[in-house]
Amino acid sequence: MSKGVLFDATKCIGCRACQVACKSWNENRSEDTANRGTAENPPHLSADTWTKMRFTEIEGKDGFQWVFTKLQCMHCEHPACATACIVGAFEKTKEGAVVYDAKKCIGCRYCMVACPFGVPAFEWDRPIPYIRKCTFCFDRLKGGMAPSCATACPSGALSFGDRAELLAEAKRRIETAPARYVPHVYGEKEAGGTCWLYISSVPFESVGFPKLGPERMSVFSDPLMHAVPPVAVVVAGLMTGIYWFSKRREKIAAHEDISEEKE
Repeated sequence: MSKGVLFDATKCIGCRACQVACKSWNENRSEDTANRGTAENPPHLSADTWTKMRFTEIEGKDGFQWVFTKLQCMHCEHPACATACIVGAFEKTKEGAVVYDAKKCIGCRYCMVACPFGVPAFEWDRPIPYIRKCTFCFDRLKGGMAPSCATACPSGALSFGDRAELLAEAKRRIETAPARYVPHVYGEKEAGGTCWLYISSVPFESVGFPKLGPERMSVFSDPLMHAVPPVAVVVAGLMTGIYWFSKRREKIAAHEDISEEKE
């Protein structure tokens, strides 16, 4: 059964324990975030930051309030990144995690374009770069453990379990406390559904979440990606021809130079 995590924004205290746990478990590098012109630290997801807290100040009926939301790979039920990848480097597992195989990756970065949440990040500063993102702590899932971020949360904002049960729990909380939550479970239907589910006291668009319909994003990328292999063959053939022609010209020029020297 597919696993999931429910994030309750009304319980989050913005402590960033999830960020620290993610960095520690995955042994990701720290980042220099000084003088970036933003209060967020780090300012965005990257090849070395797979989860982060977003801080948003919202004006409500009782004045201004801080709303904290957690960002990471959403582990879509029908991942657009997997559909867009022409070499099968992304895979949706039965546990719910969308995992990445660096050995198959050719660095085309179609996954970055396809993802509606802007999650996959490229290692721009590495000599041999790969795509990096949250793995849902797949190594922990296989061992029967919860993701490191959910384990580290001290306030109960993160709940790990079966996705179907978490969805039922999210709806129960909204029903029993309608004044506390907006009547929307983000991730239930967005982009065909995601393994990460969110409930909040404010509309999700107001804290930076993309407004998406229930359609699978892969529906739109399928026709385009099916046309990629033939196009790639044509481009590869063209580039090979140009390379062969340029090398032939170099050989001819070198031969002419040798002939002139002999004369």
